[in-house]
Amino acid sequence: MRLTTRTNLALRVLMTCGINDGEKLRTADIAERCNASVHHLLQVVHTLQEHGYVDTLRGRGGGLKLARNSTDISIGEVFRVFEAGTPFAECFSPDGNTCPLVHACRLRNYLKRALDAFYHELDMITLQDLVRGNCGLRELLDMAPQTPESCASLH
Repeated sequence: MRLTTRTNLALRVLMTCGINDGEKLRTADIAERCNASVHHLLQVVHTLQEHGYVDTLRGRGGGLKLARNSTDISIGEVFRVFEAGTPFAECFSPDGNTCPLVHACRLRNYLKRALDAFYHELDMITLQDLVRGNCGLRELLDMAPQTPESCASLH
């Protein structure tokens, strides 16, 4: 199993917004910090905005920030948004399934159960869980670095 680049970038954007909670961030700055193409990031930000994860403002003073509290953003939900168009296996695709084993194969049911368990685990993780107290992530993604007291003792 491998995550799509879009899912990976979506999580980078959300974690950057989570670390800089309440601040308006420029996509170019996020791209630089996250080692990503601005073009790809813009596409991901558009999808995040469409699904209500971030608010965006265009123009000179524009940028993006979280549209929800980080405790209300389920990582499993984000994965579903970005992975929905990519079937895990050929037999999961109603339109593209040409597998001759489909009617006799038991593997599909086991894969479905495994994916359900995978998403169940991700559903229990929030964006807050990924960013709260994560001094290493703060060091990498904080746009206005100020060492919080909780991280000061680690330096």
